[in-house]
Amino acid sequence: MSTSKTFYAINPASNEPIDDVFTNASVEEVNQAVQKAINAFDDYRKKDSNSIADFLEQIAIEIVNLGDALLEKCHSETALPLARLQGERGRTVNQLKLFATVVREGSWIDARIDTAIPDRIPAPKPDIRHMLIPLGPVAVFGASNFPLAFSVAGGDTVSALAGGCPVVVKAHPAHPGTSQMVATAIEKAIQVCKMPEGIFSLVQGNTNEVGELLVKHPDIKAVGFTGSFKGGKALFDIANTRPEPIPVFAEMGSTNPVFILPRILEEKSETIATGLAGSITLNGGQFCTAPGLTFIEKSENSNAFNSFLIDKISGIPATTMLTSEISQAYNTKIETTLVSNTILEIGKGQPSTEPTTAIARILKTTASAFLENSGFEEENFGPSNIIVEAQTKIEVLEAAKTLKGHLTATIFGTDKDFAEYSELFEILEKKVGRLILNGYPTGVEVCHSMVHGGPYPATTAAQSTSVGTNAIKRFARPICFQDYPDFLLPEALKKGNPLTIWRLLNGEFTK
Repeated sequence: MSTSKTFYAINPASNEPIDDVFTNASVEEVNQAVQKAINAFDDYRKKDSNSIADFLEQIAIEIVNLGDALLEKCHSETALPLARLQGERGRTVNQLKLFATVVREGSWIDARIDTAIPDRIPAPKPDIRHMLIPLGPVAVFGASNFPLAFSVAGGDTVSALAGGCPVVVKAHPAHPGTSQMVATAIEKAIQVCKMPEGIFSLVQGNTNEVGELLVKHPDIKAVGFTGSFKGGKALFDIANTRPEPIPVFAEMGSTNPVFILPRILEEKSETIATGLAGSITLNGGQFCTAPGLTFIEKSENSNAFNSFLIDKISGIPATTMLTSEISQAYNTKIETTLVSNTILEIGKGQPSTEPTTAIARILKTTASAFLENSGFEEENFGPSNIIVEAQTKIEVLEAAKTLKGHLTATIFGTDKDFAEYSELFEILEKKVGRLILNGYPTGVEVCHSMVHGGPYPATTAAQSTSVGTNAIKRFARPICFQDYPDFLLPEALKKGNPLTIWRLLNGEFTK
């Protein structure tokens, strides 16, 4: 790999390079970043919970201290509105603070204690104590569509750092300047909190080789990724061909099917169409939770719904996309889909001739055609939606059964709808990570109970989440200690519970 290859961020609004020059990380630079992480790991993994929590909170402070300059740089590299970026910065900061509270409280380590029964017949029972410990250095890949909340100091990074793991971040090439600014904030927090220097590194690059080097490095123990199916699957395959395979927690997008049941379609067609149009086109549909499929049963009410949706979409301006590549891929996917004689375009947003824009598009097909064409289910990253019209309830259920894994599914209905379509709930529970009733999938709450994941191909690890405090457990592994004297045990497992955390003691939770 060339060590002198340089690249620029591109302003999507003008399609012109931004002045800052960035260089692809060399083999030596990647190896150096990982080696620093290894050197720091033994120290960092032993830090007490308050020290790590203070560090996460200090990162939040330093990001805020970057001020409007961060938002302006991010806006120039992504064309995302400043108001959206201000909100995303708030989400990033609050996420850091939330994980700090989880680390400081401490019970996330899942302490379990089964005390000894030495006189048990026919064999004595040993003393066994269980907890989660950090995996080791983690490689994190920044996402294009969330340059703050899913990037350098985003969910993957904060959950790995919270769990005691050093992190090497591969910056997304679409916003390298933003990534560098956030990296300086993390480095400042490291200095303020006197943390080991190697617990965080940033590597830049606009080639696949940089990311491949990271995932192949024998001292990287896990990978966090948010992006396309192609990119996530490639990293997953690399990780599984290593001499020591490692887990890849890749969130690879989704079409997020929406089901609108008959009674609510009759009662609230216009209201649902209005909300759905907004969800489809929010920030150009550049969300992994954007709804790309809508299932309804054909009727006079469905015709009215389609008309309302077309009307709402027709007034929406074209959106400047994050990159010209994303815009081109979106438009190409629309055109190749329309080659099929079983699908029609029934509505679109306002026209544009700008090269990096995308126009909202509404397509329509039948349930029978959907069942015969798996390509209709594939994500098209942008502001489009395919309405799938079924003739009967049976066709709706059959279509649901054929769905692959998705991040979300949404059901709109009345209580009577829900009772009559109870099978639909059972089907979709096996297909997604989050089921939504009478709402829209865009918008992912960062909280303790959130699941942002789902069965393959939405992710490579259906048992995990990349949003919410459970994300920390991706970068930890269980270990148990058998018949240890108390002085050798970790603090979390000692007699008397010195950390005052919740522990499962002989089958009962207690402090």
